[in-house]
Amino acid sequence: MGGVQFEEEDVTEEPTSEAPETPEGEEPIKQRKNGLYPGVSDELTASMKSGWADTEQHDPEPLAQAPQTARRRAALSARFPGDRLVVPAGNLRTRSNDTDYSFRASTEYAYLTGDQTEDGVLVLEPEAGGGHTATLYLLPRSDRENGEFWLDGQGELWVGRRLSLTEAEKRLGLPARDVRKLADELRDATGPVRIVRGHDAGLETALTDKVTGERDEELRVFLSEQRLVKDEFEIGQLQAAVDSTVRGFEDVVKVLDKARATSERYIEGTFFLRARVEGHDVGYGTIAAAGPHATTLHWVRNDGPVRSGELLLLDAGVETTTLYTADVTRTLPVNGTYSPLQRKVYEAVHEAQEAGIAAVRPGAKYRDFHDAAQHVLATRLVEWGLVEGPVERVLELGLQRRWTLHGTGHMLGMDVHDCAAARTETYVDGTLEPGMCLTVEPGLYFQPDDLTVPEEYRGIGVRIEDDILVTEDGNRVLSAALPRTADDVEAWMARLTG
Repeated sequence: MGGVQFEEEDVTEEPTSEAPETPEGEEPIKQRKNGLYPGVSDELTASMKSGWADTEQHDPEPLAQAPQTARRRAALSARFPGDRLVVPAGNLRTRSNDTDYSFRASTEYAYLTGDQTEDGVLVLEPEAGGGHTATLYLLPRSDRENGEFWLDGQGELWVGRRLSLTEAEKRLGLPARDVRKLADELRDATGPVRIVRGHDAGLETALTDKVTGERDEELRVFLSEQRLVKDEFEIGQLQAAVDSTVRGFEDVVKVLDKARATSERYIEGTFFLRARVEGHDVGYGTIAAAGPHATTLHWVRNDGPVRSGELLLLDAGVETTTLYTADVTRTLPVNGTYSPLQRKVYEAVHEAQEAGIAAVRPGAKYRDFHDAAQHVLATRLVEWGLVEGPVERVLELGLQRRWTLHGTGHMLGMDVHDCAAARTETYVDGTLEPGMCLTVEPGLYFQPDDLTVPEEYRGIGVRIEDDILVTEDGNRVLSAALPRTADDVEAWMARLTG
């Protein structure tokens, strides 16, 4: 049924009857060019208007996170008194011709509402006495009177039922209105307005003379920093994402023989199945990097061979149905056993990760875990004769970065690189607090064409990554169920494949 939509262009044949009448002010429904039906008869129009059961949900269950989203909106309101705040979910984006990419609501919108539907918009309207009135603007149920529900490519018979506005109000805990009228309302708005940019070009156009880049950026930064500390609901979702991810890694180990017979794509597809069955999707493009591909940090082509005797660097995370993602990496021997050199490199990375994790605690500087891990890696590189010491010189000049390349971690949450718009002083120059969640992921990567290292090192890439929650008295490794030492990895793989 792919691509059989009724919306791109008007039909060229002469119709047997006019399409159902369109209410004033609405765009007429367009039928697909080269469709097999040249028009709609009066009799079919009448038939499609009647004979449908009432499917209104009178008591929909409120979202579990509704109390948290209300508190988040209250904090946003307090930060920007007197300003109208516009937070869009985003729109469908065309993949090719009349097919769209899978929709993923903007993080800011989902964080503040719990809703994930396309075209949705949260508006906080300032009240005269202070505070804001929050309203959610959504597409209502598709119209059965004008035929939208079966003639339009986004009608409910084509893409599925939407919540009615009344259902949405009960489920999300705030008033809902028809989003199709919002752009006109915003054009007539007075007073200061801020919008989260990059998600809804139509609304940005409607507000073009009312907003400034500087003010909008202040809104984006605040919403990013608001997510630095996770509440209990978020921590539970992150743990659920990690637990599913652990099962996904187990799935991969069990089918490594099939991956050897095919390619890295078998690994990617195996993990994706777990993500779709237990969550919403993968949180980012899976990195299934075998052999020398492991030295490419973001290898997502996943079209290379999987060979016995080489390493598989698997960096993957399940995204929950509430859009919280895990981010875990293991570097596994494809045949189940590390070679002596692979083990030496792996154990150096593991030692660096242990030092990094130990530095994660409340009151510590955010940079501490990175510095601790980098010190270990630099020490090993000097010991192996790959770079001239002393270690302090190597770190001061950043010489270890030829083989370590990236930072040792990042914040984690609804975005895999969460809180990315936060100010430097509150993020990388900030202090860790209970409730923050981050990754610790040191790595060593010896490129296949790196002539500065002995030949036997070339093509070896190792990264170990875990998701860490800052607690009141230290930290908790959310992904502790996955083994990390070389011995434990080998025993785990033997148990799963034996």
